[in-house]
Amino acid sequence: MALVARRGYEATTLRDIAREANVSVGLLYRYFPSKQAVILAFYDELSADFARQAAGMHPGRWRDRFIFALTTSLRVLEPHRVALRALAPVLVGDPDDGVFSERTAFSRQRVQPVFEDAVAGASDAPKQPLAAALGRLLYLVHLVVLLWWLFDKSSRQRATSALVALTEQLLPSAALALRVPPVRRFVVAVDALIREALFGSAVSA
Repeated sequence: MALVARRGYEATTLRDIAREANVSVGLLYRYFPSKQAVILAFYDELSADFARQAAGMHPGRWRDRFIFALTTSLRVLEPHRVALRALAPVLVGDPDDGVFSERTAFSRQRVQPVFEDAVAGASDAPKQPLAAALGRLLYLVHLVVLLWWLFDKSSRQRATSALVALTEQLLPSAALALRVPPVRRFVVAVDALIREALFGSAVSA
């Protein structure tokens, strides 16, 4: 990942990685048959670390639990920000290795449930199917914040901290809005559309 951070994803080869790790190319191929396999292992490590740290989520309101999950994700990814920024075209646009691809589903299956549980397990959790739909939408909000953070050029990512604070301020109003039946139906409908568009699965809620 240090090589990816310095050279970019496309310019980094397995031979370069083997040289940097001081191992033979043959040994590297035994565990990582492709460059994509290295990236998938990286996703695996990061998502496992996030799930481990997110397990410390405290009981409380869903908006507080969401902010905890969001800030935990930022904290886990912080040491790898430069490498992740170099991987951004892959994460966002690659149908095979991107964040919404089938090959990276294992990572999603660790991270997304944290956001769903942040809502469904909250003291003020809405009823299903709204709770699950809201949790999945908050997972996507978290991805948008991460993308903002990756390209944030402000000193020490001050703009990202401000965005998280603004989001936290907006959440009480969002909680009130969810009491209105048309808003609840809208959230569930948008969730279904997003799942169909991004994951190719039109699951009825």
